[in-house]
Amino acid sequence: MPQHSPAFSAQLKDGRWDPTPLQPTTPAPGHVPIGQETSTSAPQLHHTLHSPNQRPLLRPPHLKRTKALAWCGTICCAILSTAIIVGGIAVLVIYLFFRPHNPHLNIAHATLNAAYLDENIDSNTTLLNADITLLANFSNPNSKVDVVFTRLDLNLYFGATLIAVAGVDPFAERHGESQLRSLHMIASEVALPEKEVETWRLQTAGSRAADGGLMMELNGRMRTRLEFRSILRFNFWLYSRCSLVMGAPPGGTLRSVLCRSKR
Repeated sequence: MPQHSPAFSAQLKDGRWDPTPLQPTTPAPGHVPIGQETSTSAPQLHHTLHSPNQRPLLRPPHLKRTKALAWCGTICCAILSTAIIVGGIAVLVIYLFFRPHNPHLNIAHATLNAAYLDENIDSNTTLLNADITLLANFSNPNSKVDVVFTRLDLNLYFGATLIAVAGVDPFAERHGESQLRSLHMIASEVALPEKEVETWRLQTAGSRAADGGLMMELNGRMRTRLEFRSILRFNFWLYSRCSLVMGAPPGGTLRSVLCRSKR
């Protein structure tokens, strides 16, 4: 009687073997046996969260590069600070040694050669015509510093009205030196406001008295350079203002003058 393997046959109740081979049972797709759902999914989740391949890579900071930049910045700041301090000390020493002073502008002589008012009927304005000669004195009061005037602009005012302008060619002065420059200034048909016309007439009439005269103002704007021998040069603008009192034209002379200069 043929023997059937238990792996491929089923035994009946009477002890005999069923010749029908057993078919292996295959679980349905998507079916997960009870008790295995937790055991299979939990390790995968744990593996996903704690896998070293999934962690972000942390790179160490560039400490050497940061330190190098910090040292370079510190050295540059130290050099710049040292240069500023040394430069300030050098300027202070030079100033204390030379003790520079501003040059001066003064009016040594002035003449109001001619001046008259012209009534313009068409425009209903009053025009001023005048001819003035000035002798300007530029002096350098320094004992160790030379002065160079690179630009000189002079403006003559009557009241608030500019009536004439003049310029002086550049020149230089040694320490303690003074130079005279002649200025010829002409006012040609300058319109005066009514108030200044009345002032001109009153001052012209009062100039015949000893304490009267025509009051004018000379403003100077001069580009100046101080030369501390061959060590240092310093450029600046010098502003001068001179108040003039002139006698009545023609031939009115300078009666009084007061000049001030500042940077």
